[in-house]
Amino acid sequence: MNFLREILRKETTKEISVFIIVAILIYALKNIIDLFLLTFLFTYLIYSLEKIIIVNLRKYIKLKEVFITITLYIIIFTLLIYFVYKYIPLIVNQSVILANGFIGGKSQYSINKVQEYLYPLIGQVDIKGYLKNEVSTIVQFITSLGKWGINIILALVLSLFFMLERTNVRRFLIKFKTSRISIMYKYVVLFWKDFLVFFGKVVQLQMLIAVTNSILSLIMLSVMNFPESIALAFMIFIFSLIPIVGIIMALIPLSIIAFNIGGMIKVIYVISMIVLLYAVENYVLTPQFMSSKTKIPVFFVFIVLIISQHFMGMWGLLVGIPLFMFILHMVGINLNKK
Repeated sequence: MNFLREILRKETTKEISVFIIVAILIYALKNIIDLFLLTFLFTYLIYSLEKIIIVNLRKYIKLKEVFITITLYIIIFTLLIYFVYKYIPLIVNQSVILANGFIGGKSQYSINKVQEYLYPLIGQVDIKGYLKNEVSTIVQFITSLGKWGINIILALVLSLFFMLERTNVRRFLIKFKTSRISIMYKYVVLFWKDFLVFFGKVVQLQMLIAVTNSILSLIMLSVMNFPESIALAFMIFIFSLIPIVGIIMALIPLSIIAFNIGGMIKVIYVISMIVLLYAVENYVLTPQFMSSKTKIPVFFVFIVLIISQHFMGMWGLLVGIPLFMFILHMVGINLNKK
């Protein structure tokens, strides 16, 4: 009994116990974890951007945080509304035309053209028959994109309210410090602070990757004579904030716009561009940036990303590395030591 009491009194035991409880709570909320993580991501990015603006403008003019917060959200919602107004009707209409064309055989000429180009490489492939079977999959994917769109809007609204009331939120949470769960509060706060430090490094890297993707996309889209290439590059930047899979999600709207302006050949060009960006992000940028910033060898970065993606889906690609760094920190491993 004394041995068990000594174990339970240890700080490490308490930390691990609270960590397990938090992990169970997060798992119980897995159905809405996308919304929470998006809210957290937007809040972190906008808060960081707000701090940068305040620091750089402090020498010239003093602006209130509330004013900067509202201005940033007005810009974000304006760009979002512009994209919805400009491209969503086009995407929906072209999706219907595209699906009807594949089902009804109206795109036979374009399909034959694609087969003509691809025949030397892949032989005779019944592309029309394959696409007929995949229409339902495309519809399901577009539906999931609609769900993501709703989550993004809700996350932006939640992050707006949090940013405007962050002082009141902080005061409210501090009350738990003297509550009956004060012990849990203590360790959750410690976990949260450590995780934020590690998560901040990963978000900075993802921002760098998103900027790289958007610049490369802007160049490629301009070469392919896409209209509104700057707006489309911004869309790719937003999608690229979602690690790895974000650039793939951008494929659907880009392919539909490509089909509208240049037929199936243009779609092939867009798919090639996305495959190239995906390969660069997945196999070059992410491992190298993660390794240089976190001091974790590239081999272990790959292993952690694979395992975290398996258990947590695409969000594991974003939170897997900071979670791994947090666990290393909790067990007393210092990555900064040579």
